[in-house]
Formats: sequence, C-alpha cells, structure tokens
Amino acid sequence: MKSKFDTSFFKQNRSFIIVFVLILFIAISLGLLISAKKASLIKQQSSQISDEKALTNVVTMEILPKMIQEKITLPGVARPWISLQVVSEVRGKIVNKRVTEGQQVEKNDILAVIDKEDYQNAYDSAHASWEAALSTQNRLKELVKKNFVTQSQLDDAIANGKTSRAALDTAALNLSRCEIRSPMKGLVDRIHVENGSFLNSGDPVCQILQIDKLKIEVGIPESDVDSVRRLSTFDITVDALNGKTYTGTYHYLYNTTDSMAHLYTLEIKVDNSDHLLLPDMFAKVEIIKQQDPKGLAVPVYSLIDHNSGVGVFVEKQGQAQFRLIEKGFQDGWNTQVSQGLSPGEKVVVVGHRIIEDGEKIHVTRTIRDMKELYQ
Repeated sequence: MKSKFDTSFFKQNRSFIIVFVLILFIAISLGLLISAKKASLIKQQSSQISDEKALTNVVTMEILPKMIQEKITLPGVARPWISLQVVSEVRGKIVNKRVTEGQQVEKNDILAVIDKEDYQNAYDSAHASWEAALSTQNRLKELVKKNFVTQSQLDDAIANGKTSRAALDTAALNLSRCEIRSPMKGLVDRIHVENGSFLNSGDPVCQILQIDKLKIEVGIPESDVDSVRRLSTFDITVDALNGKTYTGTYHYLYNTTDSMAHLYTLEIKVDNSDHLLLPDMFAKVEIIKQQDPKGLAVPVYSLIDHNSGVGVFVEKQGQAQFRLIEKGFQDGWNTQVSQGLSPGEKVVVVGHRIIEDGEKIHVTRTIRDMKELYQ
C-alpha cells in the first residue's frame, strides 16, 4: 500500500521534481563556478601583490657634466720673505738706540749708534798722516826735477802716501759703522741691545723682517712633485685667521729633500700687505693636481666590483642594468668616469648592493648631488 502511494506521488509531481533538481544542479554549478573564479582572482591579486613587494626600492643620481678636481691638502708654514739679523761691524758701547720692536724702518735708517770718540780720533790721526804723506810726496816730486833726491826716495813717499790713504779710508769706514743702519725696508722684530750695551764685532743688534709678502713653505711628497711643477696658483687657508683664504703663486721648488721626511720644499709667494698673516703661522695649502671642467663622476661607494671589471648599475625603464666603466682620478668621495657613462644617465646610488643585472627596481627618488640625500 505504501509503495503504491510513493509511486503515485512521484508520477503526480514528476515535473516539479525535475525542475527542482535542475534548479538545484544549476545553483550548485553556478556556485562552484563563482568559487573557482573568486579563487582565481584572489590568486591573481596575491601574485601581483607578491610581485610588487619583490621590487627593490632604490635611489638614483642623474649624472651631469661638472667641474671635477683631484686635490690634495698639505700643511704649510708661513715664513718672512726676508729675515735679516743685523750685527755690529765694530766694537763699542751703544749710546743711542733709535728703534723699538714692531717699528717699520726704511733702508739706511739708523737703528743704533755706537760711541764714536775712539773712531773719530783714529780718523783724525789717519787724516793727519795722509796729509803729511801727501805733502811729502808733492815736495819730493819737485826735488826730483832738480836732482836733489833720488827717484827711489820719491817712490817710497808715493807708497807711504797710498798706505796713509788706505788707513784713512779704513778709519772713515769704521767711523761710519758706528751708526748701525738698516740694510733694507722692513719691520723690526727683535732688538738685542739697549743703551749702554757693549758690542763686539759680529754681535747681534736686531732682527728685521720683510713681511709685505711671505713665503708659504710646503713639503711635497715625491709622487706629487711632477704635478706641482705644472701649477702656478694655490689656495691657502689660515685657521688662525678664522679661515681666511689667500691665493699664492708658485715661487720655487727645492731640488733636494728634507733628509728626515724626504719631502721637497715648495715655496709659495703670498701678498701680505695688511700684515695679518704672521711668520710661523700654520696654513693649509690646497693643490689641484688635475681637473676636468666638464667631467662625469659617480660616488665611490656606488661602484660594484665584478669579475669582468668595475661598474655601476644604471636605471633604464624601471630595470637595473650593470655597466662597466673606466675610472679616472678621484675628487673627494667621487670618482671620474672616463668611459662607460653618458650625460643624463641615472646611476643607482642607494640599494645597488642588493640588486642584480636585469632586475626590475622601484625608483623612490632621483637626485643630482649626494648632498640632497640629507636634505
């Protein structure tokens, strides 16, 4: 009885059941299709996010032509253009000291006076002897004409006259040396005498310096001598004068070295008309060994050592390309690139240690000078 009821129910509702099953099948299929599509979309999005995360962030620098220089900075010492020790040429006591330390003097100005009395007496005696010898010589010349004296006697008188004249000249010279005069224009730096001081010949009186111009002495290493020979001007900085700078000119390069340091001394002439720069002050001398007014340079730490040579990473359309270069001289933290780069190319300067040739990169910033990284 139950089986008959079920069969009759199925027959009566067969169309409904078929439609229901069909709708259920369609719903299940559509659900599976949507789930698969959703899974595919999620996978695709996840892959894109993964790819974006894999890009390395880098900073590039645009390489533009500029002045690059190979420079060295060496210590130097200021020296007076002329330093002269004035000494006494005669013995005697100082009776009049005419100058003080720091005084400017001209050539032939009197610095000090030695007591002249003894030298004046010697001059007067020599002058009297010379006049007597000259008188005797003139008298004998007349007597020789009359044959009252021999020619030999006249010759002796002439010789005596010359000796007397020489003694007179010496006495006059010694008398003049009692006035100790400046041999040049300059600045009196040190005075070694006072009124009443007794001097022997050769004793120092004072020191005179010429400092309107100075010499900056710099020790040049042997490896830099050839470069220095070709230079004519130098930039000089004096820390003692709050970093005041001077421009000096090439004066002389010694042909021998300091026996201890094995350095060749270079003398640089500097104008010092204001007398601010003093002898024995220390200075820093900047020597430009070579330069390129329109050179290309990259930071030293952007260089990559490769089996085939040294190079850099260049950014091209979002991709890192390794480029071999030829290095030149070094300018501070930059290295001249003589071959391998063109103006306007962008070199990776940050992040270059963790990328590879051909890798896609994400440029976060492009600069023109490394100083911009700290701004």
